[in-house]
Amino acid sequence: MLIRKPVAEVFEAFVDPAITSNFWFSKGSTRLEAGKELEQDRRILIEWPGDGAPTTVEWTFRPRPDNSTFVSIANTGFAGDDDAIIEQIVGSTEGFTLVLAGLKAFLEKGIALNLVADRFPDGLPLVT
Repeated sequence: MLIRKPVAEVFEAFVDPAITSNFWFSKGSTRLEAGKELEQDRRILIEWPGDGAPTTVEWTFRPRPDNSTFVSIANTGFAGDDDAIIEQIVGSTEGFTLVLAGLKAFLEKGIALNLVADRFPDGLPLVT
């Protein structure tokens, strides 16, 4: 997803819970800090609690000559039979698409769309 903001601003939106809460999580306990899973303005790599098994999620941030940023999200390592894996892929794609759309609206237009909160108005379903 192309975000028409500089890479430092886009990256900061994912590591600062005060910003992230405007387009994704409703709250966060602490900001992400640099380390082996975080490369400033370039990459975030985390283990994500999955449906039965954790997966790996990687965000990459590519600065563009016009001072915009291209953000990619890859979620890998799904487990289970083919049907379970397909269900997880669809859910991941849907969820991260909402996150990127919310990010774009918030950073470019200052609008908090509440996409994730409205997708699950009664809270996230429990992972079994």
